[in-house]
Amino acid sequence: MNENINRKALFYGSCFALITTAFSFSIRAGILPQLGEEFGLSAEQLGFINSMWFLGFPISMVIGGLVYHTFGPKNIMLVAFVAHTLGILLTIFAGGYASLLISTLFIGFGNGCTEAACNPMIADMYSGVQMNKMLNRFHMWFPGGIVLGSLISKFMTDLGLSWEAQMWIIMIPTLTYAVLFFGKAFPRPTVEGSTSLAKNFKAMISPVYIFLIICMALTAITEFGPNQWVSIILSSSGAEPMIILALTSGLMAVGRFFAGPVVHFLGQTGVLLGGAILSTIGIYMFSTVTGPMAYVATIIFALGICYFWPVMVGAVAQRVPLSSALGMSVIGAVGMFSSSIFQPIIGNWIDSARAENSAEGLTGNALELAAGQDTLEKMVLFPAILIVLFTIFFFWQKNIKRTEKTPTEVVH
Repeated sequence: MNENINRKALFYGSCFALITTAFSFSIRAGILPQLGEEFGLSAEQLGFINSMWFLGFPISMVIGGLVYHTFGPKNIMLVAFVAHTLGILLTIFAGGYASLLISTLFIGFGNGCTEAACNPMIADMYSGVQMNKMLNRFHMWFPGGIVLGSLISKFMTDLGLSWEAQMWIIMIPTLTYAVLFFGKAFPRPTVEGSTSLAKNFKAMISPVYIFLIICMALTAITEFGPNQWVSIILSSSGAEPMIILALTSGLMAVGRFFAGPVVHFLGQTGVLLGGAILSTIGIYMFSTVTGPMAYVATIIFALGICYFWPVMVGAVAQRVPLSSALGMSVIGAVGMFSSSIFQPIIGNWIDSARAENSAEGLTGNALELAAGQDTLEKMVLFPAILIVLFTIFFFWQKNIKRTEKTPTEVVH
């Protein structure tokens, strides 16, 4: 199957496309304070800009998942390249708030196209154990790319380089994946199994799937809330925000590499409950500690959120199998959409906390630290609710018999 496909070029192209997604997340997080200062934006407005990244993602991911077998991965990735390029250029030459909203939406749209095209494309190119290995290697590059992007943003900011220069960096992996994909034959899309869309949708209205959808909305904002706002929330804590983001993503990359044995030992429900507990502790520590202890909080937080996304998708694959690929695409889209909704809410929390603490006479770094910690204290609510939900899920699913998949399959 697909014998004449240049698998190596297509796989490397997929990895650089995912690095583009990761760079767009981490570098934009790094330049957020500069954007706010240059354009005179409030934290709530920055939240709406952030939300466009998360809004474009699920829209294109669902559309791409539905048309993958008819439109094809080559055309979806062409759309991704156009969207990424437009988004980057429109950001660099932005004239204000409105243009930043539109440019970030384009970038999010390109990111969603990457997910929609590359996951099934890699599955079409490889089979069995090899497919699982290559999918794991592909997904390593989201946290791995965030580490690289965070460090690049920090060093460029320390050198006094502009935010525009940092945005140009995102064009490097964008052009790289375009070159790697150009002129290559793509694998022919093959319909997975015999499950119809009607059966997919029927499975997606089951109690387990609906419960997982609710949990996904909370796990996603638990992961992406603190990460996207790290520069602003922790800038006055005595710890380096972009180092915290890089450390979080680095630990996540390593953790996901060893996800198979962890899920095999604790089970999906045990991993999710443990992640909720660690996330709650980590975010609470962020809201109370300063200086080097913030890095300890980072380790606990990273271990907490590390397995949320892949294990939630794996839970759909294992516990609602008739939802098929559509069910996995939709739950991922819900995660991103949830993050989009909560971004301006978090921004509003920051603005309100600043106003309240300013009224009490705080100024400068003391004001920013108090506002950041007050906001993080509110964010503890997300994983705290998950502790309750995943405890219910643990006992609910404990005695249900099912066909177990291998740990490697489950953590995708």
